Amino acid sequence: MKKALSIFMTAILIMGVLAACGTASEEKENAGGNGEAKKVLTMGTSADYPPFEYVETAKSDEIIGFDVDLANLIAGELGYEVEIKDMDFNGLIGAIQADRVDFVMAGMTPTEDRKKSVDFSDVYYTAKHMIVSAKDSNIKSIEDLEGKTVGVQLSSIQEGKAEEIGETVKIKVEKRTRIPELVQEIKAGRIDAAIIEDTVAEGYFKNNPDLAGFTIEDANEEEAGSAIAFPKDSKLTEEFNRVLKEKMENGEVEKLVVKWFGGEK
Repeated sequence: MKKALSIFMTAILIMGVLAACGTASEEKENAGGNGEAKKVLTMGTSADYPPFEYVETAKSDEIIGFDVDLANLIAGELGYEVEIKDMDFNGLIGAIQADRVDFVMAGMTPTEDRKKSVDFSDVYYTAKHMIVSAKDSNIKSIEDLEGKTVGVQLSSIQEGKAEEIGETVKIKVEKRTRIPELVQEIKAGRIDAAIIEDTVAEGYFKNNPDLAGFTIEDANEEEAGSAIAFPKDSKLTEEFNRVLKEKMENGEVEKLVVKWFGGEK
C-alpha cells in the first residue's frame, strides 16, 4: 500500500514539473521569444494640449504628441511599453496617488504645491505663458485686462498666474476643464481672454486666425517648465531621470522638439 502511494505521489510530482515547464514555455512565447515578460507602464495625460498630447480626430482616435513620443523613447530604453490613459488635467495628481497610473506627462509644471503630493523628474521642456484673445480685442498688455474676464484651465499653472495678475489688475477668472473650451469661450465672446502656454497657443492660432496673443514673463523661473510626475518614492523617478539626461545630452530630445515645435525653444 505504501509502495503504491509512493508511486502515485511520484507521478503527481512529475505531472507538476511538466505543467510548470509548459507554463514557462508559454510565458517565453508571450514575451516574444526573449524569455522576459512584457513590462507595461500606464501614463496619465490630458489629451487636449497640442503639441504635447492631443488627438487628430480627422485621422484617428490615437493620442499623439511630444510627451507621447518622449515617454515612449524613455520607457522603451528601460524595457517598458506605455499605455496611455486620457483624463481631465485636474484629476492627474489624484490618479497617481490612487495608483491608477504609473506616471503622468501632460506638460505639467513641477510646482512646490504639487511636489507635496508627487515626485518629479528633471524639467524636459520650458515654455512661457501667453495671453490669448480675439485679434480685434485690443488686448495688448496685462494692463488691458483691467475689468476683463480671463479663462484658465482648472488646476493648471496658469490658474496660479491668473491669481498673480489679479493682485495688480482687477480681473474675473473663469475656469474650464480643457483648453479647447477656453478657445471656444473666447470665440463666442463669453470670456475676453485666456492664459495658455505659448507653444500650445501657437498651435491653436494656426486653425483660428481670428485669435492673437502675447507672451508674459514668469517671475518664478524655478517653477517654469514641464516635468514627469511619479508617485512619491517611485523607483521610476531615478530610472526616467537617468535616461532623460542621456537623451537630452545626445540630441534625441532636441529632435523631438524640432519635430513637434518646429525648432528650438
